[in-house]
Amino acid sequence: MAHAIQNGYKGLSLLFVLNWDRILYVTAIVMALASGALLHTVLS
Repeated sequence: MAHAIQNGYKGLSLLFVLNWDRILYVTAIVMALASGALLHTVLS
């Protein structure tokens, strides 16, 4: 059981290492859109 959890964790961490740049891009785009919407509501 612990071996399966360890393999799952290794697979998940490998997936995160391979896709960290995509996660960063998506996060940056979402934050930019949210801050733009907030700025729009404050200024209008």
